[in-house]
Amino acid sequence: MTAEEYEALPEDISKMIEVVDGYVAFCESPTRDHQRAVRRLAQLVENNARSAMGRGHDCMEVDFDVDLRIRDVPLCNRRPDVVLYKCLDRKNNERLRAEHALLVVEVVSPGSETADTTDKLGEYARAGIPHYWIVRLDATGVSAIERYQLDRGAMLYKHVNTLMKDERGVPDVGNPIPITIDWAELEY
Repeated sequence: MTAEEYEALPEDISKMIEVVDGYVAFCESPTRDHQRAVRRLAQLVENNARSAMGRGHDCMEVDFDVDLRIRDVPLCNRRPDVVLYKCLDRKNNERLRAEHALLVVEVVSPGSETADTTDKLGEYARAGIPHYWIVRLDATGVSAIERYQLDRGAMLYKHVNTLMKDERGVPDVGNPIPITIDWAELEY
C-alpha cells in the first residue's frame, strides 16, 4: 500500500490497520483493560506535559491511537498507544510524523509482545524517536514501565531502566519531560 492509497481510505478502515513496509497489518480491538491503561497513561503524560509547558517548555500535545507516519516509502504508518509530540500546525492540517514525536508508549497485550518489544522498538529507533516506553499490565493496572532512550550514533534504543509498581514510591522521570509516575493513577 502506498501513502496515497492509505490516505484515500475511509477513516473507519484506516483506524483498524497499520501499514508496515507497505503491507497492511490488521489491528485487533484492544481489551477494556488495555484501553483503560492507555487512557490513564495518556492523561498522566498530558498532565505532566502541561506542567512542563507552564514552566516554559515548548508546546507539546498528547494523543492515543493516532496515526504516526514513520516513513512514506515504503509506507510505514503505526498507531501507537500513546504519543507525546511537538505541537503541529493545525491550520495546515500537518500530519504527525516520527520527527515530531518525543515519546511513544506501547502497552503490551497478549499477541503484541513481538511487535511491541522487537518490531516497533527497532522501527521507532531507526525513525529517530528519542524515547520509547514499553508498558506491562497486571490484574490491577500498569505494573511496569520499561524506559528506552535513543542512542543517536547507533540509531538504537538503550534501556534506561524499568520502573516497577512493586518497588513502591512515586518515581520521577526526567526525559523527555519531567513526569511523575503515580501508580495509583494507573490502576483500573
